[in-house]
Order: sequence, then C-alpha cells, then structure tokens
Amino acid sequence: MSETLEREAMEYDVVIVGAGPSGLAAAIRLKQMAEAAGAEISVAVLEKGSEVGAHILSGAVIDPSGIAELLPDWKELGVPLETAVTQDKFLMLGPAGELDVSWAPFPKWMLNHGNYIASLGNVCRWLAQHAEGLGVEIYPGMAASELVFNDEGSVKGVVAGVFGIGKDGQPGPDYQPGIELHAKYTLIGEGVRGSLAKQLQARFDLNKGREPQKYGIGIKELWKVPDAAFQPGLTQHTFGWPLDNQTGGGSFMYHFGDNYVAIGFVVHLNYKNPYLSPFDEFQRFKTHPAIRPYLEGGERISYGARAITEGGAQSLPKL
Repeated sequence: MSETLEREAMEYDVVIVGAGPSGLAAAIRLKQMAEAAGAEISVAVLEKGSEVGAHILSGAVIDPSGIAELLPDWKELGVPLETAVTQDKFLMLGPAGELDVSWAPFPKWMLNHGNYIASLGNVCRWLAQHAEGLGVEIYPGMAASELVFNDEGSVKGVVAGVFGIGKDGQPGPDYQPGIELHAKYTLIGEGVRGSLAKQLQARFDLNKGREPQKYGIGIKELWKVPDAAFQPGLTQHTFGWPLDNQTGGGSFMYHFGDNYVAIGFVVHLNYKNPYLSPFDEFQRFKTHPAIRPYLEGGERISYGARAITEGGAQSLPKL
C-alpha cells in the first residue's frame, strides 16, 4: 500500500518502534551519547498504546543494574522500584501439597537478591519522562503498520497512524493514510511476534539456519490483599501441578507496594493436549492450598494475558 499512496513524511536520525523498556532505554542512551560527543540527533519513539505503559503487562522483578548504568543517579531521580526483594521461594506443587525446593543450588540468574518488585508499566512511564527531557519525541497512539524501503532494499522507515482499514484489508469511509517516518536507523522494539519483525524476518530470511523460536502464554492478575496475607518483598515461583509432566510452565507471585500481589501463570505453547485451556489451568492453580491463602479476602484489580518469548537449549548460541 505504501508504494501507491502519497503520504506526508517526517525525517529523523533514529526511529524506534515500541515504547517498552528496550526502546526507551535505547532512545535515552542515543541522546546521552550524542550529547557527550557534542552532536545533535533526532529520535522518535512510536507507541501503539494510548499512553506509554498501556501495553506493558508485567508485574516484574527488576534487576536495577541496567537502570543504574543508564542513569547512575536513578535513586535520586525517583525511579518507581517500589519494593526490594526480601525472600525467594521455589515450590514444586502436587495436587494437594507442595515441596519447598528453595534450598536447591539454583543458578545466580534465577535468584532475586538485590532486585526490586515493581510495575514495569510505571517504570516505562518514568523512563519516558527522562527520554522526553533529553529531547526524544514520543508519539503514543501511533501504531506502526508497515515498513518503508529504499530503492536498494534497505529499511527507510515505517508507516504509522493508519486508521480506517476494514476487515477485508481495504480502506473504509473513515480511512486515514497515516504518515511515513524516515530514518537513518530504524529500531524495531515492538515485542513478541511483532508484525514488523515478522515482515523483516520474511523479507531478509532472518530465520534461515536458526532454531525455531519458542513461545509461551503468560496470564497475570493484580490483587490487593489484606494485611494478614501480605508479605512485602516475597517472590514465589512454582512448577508442577496443575500441569502434567508433558506440559511446560509454572507460576509467579510477587508481593509489592501497597498490599499488591501480582500473580501469574505461564504455559509453554508446545503443549500436546488440544483440550488444555491455559486460563482454566490458572484458575485451578489459584485454588491450591499453597496459593489460596494469599488471595482469600482480597480483591482482583486487573488482569491480562500476552505472548512471551522463552529460552531453553535451542536459544543458546552455536559454538
């Protein structure tokens, strides 16, 4: 469509698609490097959500080392890392009981000592404020729908702000063609299974000779619980029930802030049982004796689900 329509175009040095942690951190770092070199660069960040953080679902455990490297005075700047991790628990669940395996020699990257529990959406909003303070232009509500290419085949930029496309893929009566954003460099940070990333993979055959990517679905709820059930700084992960031995996945539960509990369930999408419902398994999980007491008397505030990328042996670089 971009080849036949006349659109307005805006020129930038760098266009970043996605105002998540990666996109915003990249924008900040680019501006910092330019300032240190005494140069001026223009950076635009496109975000499909109505505001920065609108599509950030994670109630996350965050290692502050990356933020500290990006913004060394992050504590003085008031980063919303609300609650330091005080306890790590790992449970193996059975139908009616659990085995605490927190004593096991887990690798360091699985341990959360020194990390913080926070809303990743709030962290992104905080990063956006600092990015804009450095001169980054952030455009929420602007979904990037397609790529634009130079004559020799390199990426020229993206098309954003297209509205009014019908179910048949054709322009409707309220159609708006959007605008092209051209850049010397285009950074795609749109998240899991992004539409632009898939276009690039197909056009440049980026998956050739690579192991297939592994995906899961993550379902999360945010609860506000009574004081008796709240353990600030607790991070708990489980595996086992209600999933069988042929289905990969597990759960997380993080206590943070003002009596908030972020609880979620992950199911690997290579499960074999065609009748399995990840949502129903999550609801069963919450009835387990090791989980239910944390939620009783509480109120569910929000919920959501999204695809997630997963690692494993197939994701390790080839030696």
